[in-house]
Amino acid sequence: MNTLRYLSALGIIASLCVGCSESLSGPTSPSAAAVPPASALTADQLAGTWNLVSIQPTGQGVQLTPVGAAYTLSFAADRLSTRADCNSCGAAFTLSGQTLTAGPTLACTRAACPTMTFENVYTRLLSGESTVTVAANALVLSSSRGLLHFAQ
Repeated sequence: MNTLRYLSALGIIASLCVGCSESLSGPTSPSAAAVPPASALTADQLAGTWNLVSIQPTGQGVQLTPVGAAYTLSFAADRLSTRADCNSCGAAFTLSGQTLTAGPTLACTRAACPTMTFENVYTRLLSGESTVTVAANALVLSSSRGLLHFAQ
């Protein structure tokens, strides 16, 4: 089961990297882009619920979502909500071009989930400004903090 999830995550990552340069670098800040995006994303493209596949904090390896834990991200109007195992979070969000800003802060319940370490990294990566990439049924948020990979 874990191997299947890992291979699925790698497939999503590979499909989003079509057209990537030959040199792979770490996540970058949305404001570090040299060329503006060809087309701006709309809130409609983000609408719905996305399931977290993996996280990758800057300088670390890919971490798959813990087995048996529910991690989802939903967008509706100008609000986002996320389920982080046994906790729920919500925040306002803005979308400008391909830059998504979650917050200024996420308001979260604070139950002691079995995956608390993973959850803390996830919510840290989700908060703030990120570059959004949507392709097929995949959503990637990238920032100087790291990467979040979602699938619908």
